[in-house]
Amino acid sequence: MTSWVQQKSNRVSYIARTGPGPTVIFLHGIGSNSGSFEPLANQLPDHFNLIAWNAPGYLGSNALDDPWPMPADYASILDKFLKRIGVKRAHIVGHSLGTLIAVSFARKFSERVVTLTLASTANGYNVERLTPLPPKVSNRIVELERLGPLEFAQSRAANLVYDPQNNQSVVSQVESAMAQVNLRGYAQAAHLLASGNLPLDLERTSICPNFIIGAEDSVTPISQTQVAAKAWATKHGRSPVIHEIADAGHAVYLQKPAAFCKALLDCFARSCRPDPTPVPKRKEV
Repeated sequence: MTSWVQQKSNRVSYIARTGPGPTVIFLHGIGSNSGSFEPLANQLPDHFNLIAWNAPGYLGSNALDDPWPMPADYASILDKFLKRIGVKRAHIVGHSLGTLIAVSFARKFSERVVTLTLASTANGYNVERLTPLPPKVSNRIVELERLGPLEFAQSRAANLVYDPQNNQSVVSQVESAMAQVNLRGYAQAAHLLASGNLPLDLERTSICPNFIIGAEDSVTPISQTQVAAKAWATKHGRSPVIHEIADAGHAVYLQKPAAFCKALLDCFARSCRPDPTPVPKRKEV
């Protein structure tokens, strides 16, 4: 199996595991980076061409100029990045904050998307740009500035893991990634989260989304995924499938990588059903 390789294209750093088959693009969450997806290489077939980017302002990727970027700004950067590295079409997989970017990309560049998979959906706060941030968002920035990345990660990592006392290795993985955030990139991402409106963007997206959620996710609970799935189904008259993975929290792909990848492969192969209701769920063990 080919190993992940660190690379950079112009303003965006990323890791890649090269394969001759379809390309899969992974978009990480607000407290993570490309390296979080490394364990998935052991669970996905060797022929897939896997690419995980570092969003603007994360690790080696340049931050954006605008302190309050919108989802479309990140989607445009993603489009330019994929063009530079020669990717014409890909399976797009977003986790948490990455779902806002993934849906915006699918909305603007639908011809570039083979399938759209949203894990642990972050629905956003639908706050008008340049208005006060919601306290839950502004507190994140204040806390990071006060504690610094390492203590910030230590204070929050366990919240992303189901039964953290018995899953310390997963907590350590989450903490390691979160400790690498920087204030500028994180603050820009927090403003993206504040302005995001995933259900509305999904209504305006032609591509049928697929959903994966940890059953014990307390950060973006399954109710958020259900709202997002219903928004698309009501508008388009077809029902997405929600893969619910047992004994997993927000960091579902780290806590249950085998079940996550099994669900992911199903998402790659799936087309939406023709009827609008109900939104079905499939439980994974």
